[in-house]
Amino acid sequence: MTTGHSCRLLRRHSAVALLLAVLLCGHRSLSAEPTPRRDAPPNILLITADNLGYGDLKCYNADSPIHTPRLNTLAEQGARLTAFYTASPTCTVSRASLLTGRIPQRHGLTDQLAGVAGNYGIGLDHDEILIPQILKQPPTPWATGCFGKWNIGFAPGSRPTERGFDEFLGHASGNCDYFRHNYREKHDLYRGTEELHRQGEYTTDLFADAAIDFILRHTAAEHPWFCYLPFNAPHFPVAGNKPPGEPNIWQAPDRAFDAYDFGPDETDPYRRYMAVVTALDEAIGRVLDALDESGAADNTFVFFMSDNGAFRLGRKGLDVGSNEPLRSGGVTCWEGGLRVVAMARWPGHISPGSVIDQPLWSPDLLIACAELAGAPLPDDRTLDGRNPLPVLTDNAPSPHESFYFAYRRHAALREGDWKIVRQRPDEPWQLFDLASDPTESRNLADEAPDRVQDLKRTLTAWQQSF
Repeated sequence: MTTGHSCRLLRRHSAVALLLAVLLCGHRSLSAEPTPRRDAPPNILLITADNLGYGDLKCYNADSPIHTPRLNTLAEQGARLTAFYTASPTCTVSRASLLTGRIPQRHGLTDQLAGVAGNYGIGLDHDEILIPQILKQPPTPWATGCFGKWNIGFAPGSRPTERGFDEFLGHASGNCDYFRHNYREKHDLYRGTEELHRQGEYTTDLFADAAIDFILRHTAAEHPWFCYLPFNAPHFPVAGNKPPGEPNIWQAPDRAFDAYDFGPDETDPYRRYMAVVTALDEAIGRVLDALDESGAADNTFVFFMSDNGAFRLGRKGLDVGSNEPLRSGGVTCWEGGLRVVAMARWPGHISPGSVIDQPLWSPDLLIACAELAGAPLPDDRTLDGRNPLPVLTDNAPSPHESFYFAYRRHAALREGDWKIVRQRPDEPWQLFDLASDPTESRNLADEAPDRVQDLKRTLTAWQQSF
């Protein structure tokens, strides 16, 4: 009997057993099942956007004019998370924390990689263990692929195919031209460790196509897979990537403008940004359609998030994304920099249309991946993630008591619904009740000094654990 046939028989037997359990338990909902079946572990599709704002999607902000039907549908098919945090409000550090399950102060990559030298240097320490390396362990080493923005180091030993990924198609840097695929003066598109030349093709489409090919191949082979799809969209355009005389405008394929009453010749930066986000939405939709085509959708855990909030630094034509109703944006420890859009779908386990307000954060995803795969976690290091699956599948409370954030001079701590934040070490802490004031508009520090002291003690405990 073939392995594939055995798996199909096991799945049929499991389905019968589950049906009997429902009948015996008074038709208890299968969507509440808190743990995955071990005979058929789900595939994992982890999608990230680049600087997408909390208020850019209509499913988070009803006033958003951006056309994103596929992401809105994804929210309807699974859970929309309204208190999900990235561990850092900047691209490099956020990605390192996501892949290691550790906050920056533990993994050591605490700032954005700068310039060609930084992006092509070592970056994240080689002793750090990444999600794909965990999934490569017995009993079933998973097929692993990364397609998109890497941004945590590209020196020998630092590249994706040297850190647990079987396949990679993407760019090394924090940003590249969407059509020319260069970072500053350097060509920046690779397959594995070799340069790939596909000039004129839109990066969002290239990454989606590579992910689709990976998903279809490995699903057909009945091999469990992990697909990490870190899009570079909708990162703002960078003048240093443009040749002399070319305008630094938001780049989108012509078809992305079809959803609007303006066309590819539009010059307004925000309208062009809308087209970039719509092109991203379309690409994500094509990947999800491939899941359906492959027959893998019902057995795939899908998680989508932005790496940090939209930047709100006052740069004309660049800082156009919305974090409404949250305060400020990327590279700050205000909610607009840290609280990000996030959605999870796992048919039969996560209730469609659910809204989860329990606070979770990006390091939890490494724990979730290990749990889904039945893979052991490393026991020689501190992990800051906790298992989010009971929260997502069974409405359990958050497994976290507190969250610590620090980037450059900014710092913050959330404990329960309370948050302290400051922009510089020489400033007093501000205090906010996020339950009643998610916009961080009413500083309660003077009214509740004892609360500030309690949160400062928790923050000190975090710092003493590094």
